[in-house]
Amino acid sequence: MITVYVLKNKINEEHYTGISSDPSRRLIEHNTGKNRFTKAFIPWHIVYTEFQPDYLTARKREKYLKSGAGRRWLKKEHNI
Repeated sequence: MITVYVLKNKINEEHYTGISSDPSRRLIEHNTGKNRFTKAFIPWHIVYTEFQPDYLTARKREKYLKSGAGRRWLKKEHNI
């Protein structure tokens, strides 16, 4: 099972969308500066997750959530 997740920065409202088989571990990596983009906006917290059956499906969903339509959907349905 692969998790698609959205992180939100607590200070300036930045968002980051990613996929992982272990989102708790990835959150720690994001908050310790191990990701090039997210280290500039520490601290992060998980605001949305959904589970996908495999990597390919999760990757497609991640790409959608990063698109304009996906961002609008997150804002409308989940106020993210």
